[in-house]
Amino acid sequence: MNESVKKLLKESMWDLATCANGEPNVVPVAFKDVTPDGKLVVGDVFLDTTLKNLTANGGKIAISVYDAKTLEGYQIKGVAEYVTEGEVVKTFKAMVEQMFNGGATAKGALIITPEKVIVTTPGADNKKEL
Repeated sequence: MNESVKKLLKESMWDLATCANGEPNVVPVAFKDVTPDGKLVVGDVFLDTTLKNLTANGGKIAISVYDAKTLEGYQIKGVAEYVTEGEVVKTFKAMVEQMFNGGATAKGALIITPEKVIVTTPGADNKKEL
């Protein structure tokens, strides 16, 4: 994953897409980060359907990220693992509780290992795999 992709992931909202039993599901996420080793992490606040789909489909997930002004964008396909303890979960719990003044918390986190990064920016590189 190159620095342009990491920068956009850190600065923009993500859409997470999963599918199970022929029923697609997509959700926006705001509690997210990129680890130094290139994994994507997402805090679980309202991911019920996403988690059910991941259980049913072996953890397969896709993330879309883009800049609405420049139209730079990427689709990341990978495999997600769900964790309910550890530093990443503690970090998301604190972040969510602060934002919602204690009215919500993170129940866990997805740790996503990217397998493919695909350009969605309009132009000559569209659909190119990085």
